[in-house]
Amino acid sequence: VQLVESGGGSVQAGGSLRLSCAASGYTYSGNAMGWLRQAPGKEREWVASIVTGGGTTYYAEFVKGRFTISQDNAKDTVYLQMNSLKPEDTAVYYCAAGVRGSGSRGVDKREPRTYGLWGQGTQVTVS
Repeated sequence: VQLVESGGGSVQAGGSLRLSCAASGYTYSGNAMGWLRQAPGKEREWVASIVTGGGTTYYAEFVKGRFTISQDNAKDTVYLQMNSLKPEDTAVYYCAAGVRGSGSRGVDKREPRTYGLWGQGTQVTVS
C-alpha cells in the first residue's frame, strides 16, 4: 500500500506545475484524497481534497482560483494543478489518502488526522 508522488520542481512566480499521486494497494473509491504542504519552519497545512469516485472537491482559501484537484479513477491517481504560483507556495507537498469514511460530509478534510496514508512528499520551489 503506497502513494507515489511526482511532478514537483522549481518554477518562477506566475508559473505552473502539476503534481500527481498514484495510489496502489489502497481502497480508492469513496474516500478522501488530499494534498497538504509544509514549508520550512511551519506546520503542515491543508491545501485541497477530493472525494474519490464522486469527485467533490474542497480547497483552502489561499489556493482557490489557482489550484485544481482532480482524479483519474481508472488510474487511481489524483492530480494537483497549480497555476499562478507564488513564492509563498514554496513547500514540500504531500499526497495523503483518507481513512475509511473520510469521504463523508461530516469529516473535516482539513485535518491531517483524516488521512492514514501519506506519500513521501515532493518539493515545490517558486522563486
